[in-house]
Amino acid sequence: MRLRNVKNKEEILNNCNILMKEFIDVKGKWQKEFNNTNPIYIEIGMGKGKFIIENAIRYPDINFVGIEKYDSVLARAIQKVPRDIKNLRFVRLDARNINEVFDKEVDRIYLNFSDPWPKDRHAERRLTSSSFLKMYDRIFKSTREIYQKTDNRNLFEYSIISLTKNGYKLEDICLDLHNSNKENIITSEYEEKFVKNNNTIYYLVAKK
Repeated sequence: MRLRNVKNKEEILNNCNILMKEFIDVKGKWQKEFNNTNPIYIEIGMGKGKFIIENAIRYPDINFVGIEKYDSVLARAIQKVPRDIKNLRFVRLDARNINEVFDKEVDRIYLNFSDPWPKDRHAERRLTSSSFLKMYDRIFKSTREIYQKTDNRNLFEYSIISLTKNGYKLEDICLDLHNSNKENIITSEYEEKFVKNNNTIYYLVAKK
């Protein structure tokens, strides 16, 4: 992914009231942060934020947390956020440190167009590897729900095997999401680009 620098990005980040500056302080206290007991859905690697922002607008009774490690990408997302949104927070974080932010508080994880890390020696860096699934076990509240979308067939097949080996059941699986009968699909920026180029989008829902 080519990252373009965003002018005044530090100012954008510093002035954003939904970007958690001291996110470690909210670990185990997300209900207090949102001031409600609504479910918490997170997106790991939210990119420019279209998917999670549209979800937060559409579903005001769910709390959404977007996680992104790149400053410039995060700044782009912040510029899209409507004023006075109550159920959305952003965290600047590498996914490998996810356990620093949540403690048995998350109800659902979205993994949209994650880096496929195609080389075998990098398999454990994939966000559906056993290493990451064990991290997620410590942040899920009770039932574990993982929603994945990707245009990478190899990553999709890998994810199915890894999730199954780690006790997940596939509740839904789609080999061509945008030529299916699913309605009201909320897309990410990458997804819109891939669909325009006629790329196949793979989709699954896994629960444990």
